[in-house]
Amino acid sequence: MFDELSEKLEAVLGRLRQRGLLTEPMVREGLRDIRRVLLEADVNFQLVKDFLSRVEAQATGEKVLKSVQPGQQVVKIVHEELVAMLGERPDPLKIAPVGPTVVMLVGLQGSGKTTTAAKLAKRMMREGRAPALAALDPYRPAAIDQLETLGRQISVPVYADRQEKDVARVGRWAVDQANSARHRALILDTAGRLQIDQDLMDELKRVREATKPSEVLLVVDAMIGQEAVRVAQGFHEALGLTGVILTKLDGDARGGAALSIRGVTGVPIKFIGTGERVEGLEVFDPFRMAGRILQQGDVVGLVEKAQAAFDEDQAKKLEKKVAKEGKFDLEDFLMVTRQLQKLGPLEGLLRMVPGVNTKLLREAKVDPKRIKHVEAIILSMTREERSKPDILNGSRRLRIAKGSGRPVQEVNRLMEQFKQMQKLMKQMKGFGGGRGLGLGQLGLPGN
Repeated sequence: MFDELSEKLEAVLGRLRQRGLLTEPMVREGLRDIRRVLLEADVNFQLVKDFLSRVEAQATGEKVLKSVQPGQQVVKIVHEELVAMLGERPDPLKIAPVGPTVVMLVGLQGSGKTTTAAKLAKRMMREGRAPALAALDPYRPAAIDQLETLGRQISVPVYADRQEKDVARVGRWAVDQANSARHRALILDTAGRLQIDQDLMDELKRVREATKPSEVLLVVDAMIGQEAVRVAQGFHEALGLTGVILTKLDGDARGGAALSIRGVTGVPIKFIGTGERVEGLEVFDPFRMAGRILQQGDVVGLVEKAQAAFDEDQAKKLEKKVAKEGKFDLEDFLMVTRQLQKLGPLEGLLRMVPGVNTKLLREAKVDPKRIKHVEAIILSMTREERSKPDILNGSRRLRIAKGSGRPVQEVNRLMEQFKQMQKLMKQMKGFGGGRGLGLGQLGLPGN
C-alpha cells in the first residue's frame, strides 16, 4: 500500500530532517520534489497545487525556520495537511433510528461489490448489528450464487428472488423481510456495468427510492487511479453518494485515488478493502493513513487487528497454563501460529510498525508461506512430541521433515525459535487476556 509514494516522500522529507538549518529556498526546493512525487502518484493536479500552497505558507514562517528542529516541523506540517486532504477524521456509518440500517452498495462491474458486501456484513457482525444481505444483480451470471456462498461462509442470511427482474421491487421486499426478522442492518449488492450509463443510473435511482438507504456507498477499485475519481464523480452526481469504499488498496502502488477522491468529490472514504479474506475491511482513518504514507506506522490499527483476530478464551487458557504450570509446549506454539495467520499477510502487519522502511521490508523478502510451513512441521509431530519437545532427537526430526515436506534444517530452526519463545513465556507474568501482546512477544517465526 503506497509503497512507491511512501519511499519517495520519505526520501524528500529525510533530506529536510537531516538539515540543522533550513532556509526558504531549501524548503521550496523540497516542496518542488514533493509536488513531483504526488503528481507521479497520480494525485489530482489542483489538489497538489492547493496542498503545497498550504504547506509552504506554514513551512516558510519564522516560527518553523528558526525552531530547534525545523525539518521535523516541516514533516509535521506535511502530515497535518495530508490528514486534511484525506478528510481529517473517520466518517462512521449512519445508523437508522428505526428498522434496519440499509446500506446500498453501487459501482462498476469488477470493482468488488459482492465481496465487499460480505466483508461489510462480517464487520457489522463483530459490532453486534445482526446484518442481512440482499442480491440485486439479476444480470451477472452466478451473482446471486456468489453472494449466497459468501453469506453461508459468514453465517449471514441472503435475500434473493431469481424470478423477479425488477430489482427495485426485490429491494423493497428484502427491506420488509429484514425488518420482520429484526435484522439491524441490510446490505444491498446492486448490479454494475462496464461503464457508467443512463440505464444503470435510472435503475439505481429506483432502488434508492424503494429502499430509502441510510448510506449509498460507491465501491471503487483503487488500482484504476484517477479513473476512480471520475467514476466517483459520475455516481455522486447521479445518486448523491454518502461515502466510498476503496478496494484493492493493498495492490495500489501509487495511491492517487485515495488521496484525490475526498478532495475532488467531497465524498468521504469510509472503508478500505485489502486482500480477499472477509476480514479484510478497515475503517478509513485519515490521521492513521497519513501516518502510514509517511512511514510513521499505525500502532492503533495493529492493535485493532490483533484484538479482532485473537481468541480471548484461548489466550486466557494459555495465560493460566504458563502462569500456574510454567509450561509452554508445541501445541501452544501451534495455537499462537494459527492466531497469527488470522492477522493477515505478515508484510502488511510489519508496515504498520513505526519506523519500518518499505524499501528494507521488500529487500528482506518476507515469505508469506513461512507460517504455513511452521504449521505443517508441527502437525507432522505426534501428540507426545508436541507436548514433550525435549524428546525430539535427530531421527524424529528427520521423520518430521519428511512428513511435512520441509528440509530438516527448517525443523531445527523452528525448534530453536520455539525454545526462545518458551523462555520468553516463562519470564512473562501473564498475557493480560492477550490484550498486551506485541509481535515481538509472539516470537513470530522468521525466514
